[in-house]
Amino acid sequence: MNQLIEKLKKRWEIETIGQLILILFIFSITGMTALYVRKFAFGWLGIDEHTALWVEVIAWVGTVFPAYQVLFLFYGFVLGQFEFVWRFEKKSLQRITGMLKRSSGS
Repeated sequence: MNQLIEKLKKRWEIETIGQLILILFIFSITGMTALYVRKFAFGWLGIDEHTALWVEVIAWVGTVFPAYQVLFLFYGFVLGQFEFVWRFEKKSLQRITGMLKRSSGS
C-alpha cells in the first residue's frame, strides 16, 4: 500500500499524504455529483430505459462529460488543489485530443 501511495505522489507531483487524500476526495465527490447531473439532464431530456443507446451516449458526451470537467475544476478550486486539478485536466484533454487526431488519420 505504501508503494502505491508513493507512486501516486510522485506521478501527480504532490508532497504529502494529506494532499493525496484530498485529491482522491475531489475525484470522489466529482463523480458522485456527476451522477446527479446525469439524472437531472437525462430526466430533462426525456431519456429513459426505452431510449436508444446511441442517443444516451450522445446525451452523456454532451452533458455529463463537460459537467464532470467543470465540477472537477470547481471542487479543486474550493478545496485548494486547483493547481493539481488544472494540470491533470490539461493532460487528460491533451490525451483525448491526441486520440481523436490519430483516429481521424491526421
